[in-house]
Amino acid sequence: MSVIKKIQGFFDSRFDTDTVAHFVDKQAHKRLPPHTGWFHVFGSLSLLLFISQTITGILLLIYYRPTPDEAHKSIQYITGEVQFGWLYRQIHAWGATLMIVGVLLHMIRTFFSGAYKKPRELTWVTGVVLFVVTITFGFTGYLLPWNQIAFWATTVGTESANKVPVIGSWLQYFLRGGEAVTGETLSRFFVVHVIILPWILTGMIGIHLVLMRVNNLATFEAVGEEEPLEPKHGIPFFPVHVAKEGAVAILLLAVLVTLSVVSPWEIGEPADALSTPAHIKPEWYFLPSYQLLKYFEGPYGAIIGIIICSLPFLLLLLWPFLDRGKERRPRKRPIAVAFGLFALLAAVFLGVLGHYSETNITLFGKAYHIDLLGKPHLIVPADSTDTPNTEALSH
Repeated sequence: MSVIKKIQGFFDSRFDTDTVAHFVDKQAHKRLPPHTGWFHVFGSLSLLLFISQTITGILLLIYYRPTPDEAHKSIQYITGEVQFGWLYRQIHAWGATLMIVGVLLHMIRTFFSGAYKKPRELTWVTGVVLFVVTITFGFTGYLLPWNQIAFWATTVGTESANKVPVIGSWLQYFLRGGEAVTGETLSRFFVVHVIILPWILTGMIGIHLVLMRVNNLATFEAVGEEEPLEPKHGIPFFPVHVAKEGAVAILLLAVLVTLSVVSPWEIGEPADALSTPAHIKPEWYFLPSYQLLKYFEGPYGAIIGIIICSLPFLLLLLWPFLDRGKERRPRKRPIAVAFGLFALLAAVFLGVLGHYSETNITLFGKAYHIDLLGKPHLIVPADSTDTPNTEALSH
């Protein structure tokens, strides 16, 4: 008797392995809707990136020291001394960005295909929670290198918490662990990043996958008109869809390693609370909110800005219960599709403004200064007879 058969016999005599085998076989060969294609791989890619983040995060934890005196030095040691340390640090840094992109693309595909409608409302809700937790992962992990950019970006980010109505002051103090960003803040962000959020994300992924497998992927039929997929009409999860996911996963890993080698994240200078760098900005996924808050000044304006910035996440969470129409096809949901496109374009527009604000750019041979609110001003050369030196660009 072979070793494999002995092991199989050991488990067969103690557990009902036939039930487990039947369940696994049923899930592996489950039929997916005929329209299932390349745009349905983003969820699996996000899961793959989470696994990559977990593995590289554990490797980083072996050498990382979460104290103001040692954090930056430990990153330098990982990058310069540990064998392949530079690689898995870069994979972890780029993986965080790509994971947010993957979750975002997965949600966009789900929204425009109407897959959030009954009976999949809770699947969508757990997906929104996963998106928020993923962004929080990026925010808490950004401070851990304890360099100048991370320190002051966290200072700016936590400053916004003070504008939250009623609990703003308490929330800011809670996030920082004091009046300013200090070693206490680093300690809190470290605990949240490596202990609390991984457990929350793992649990939510488990719930999300169970809900997804129970309800299967949505078809384009209207709510209440979906019928069980016949074997000749559906696409088998294995091997057809798994092959697509595998091909894209290999491409993703290639992109991840290429970015890590070609465009590595800099270590930067150690954090210095007495030296403020110019034009500190948050990461790209916070730029739309960052730019939007600039248009609301004063105590009441700041409160209104915070409420407006929080509204998109609340709408996302409640959207399946607000959109009660039965149609799923995009062309039969013009209002929902138009609303989604407007939200995407607004986010991109505000993000671009936030990126270029307070900088100088050259366009068609002319230099412009982009002010705090994103308004361009033509820069007139110093030797020009025109005055003043800058001229607001007319709209």
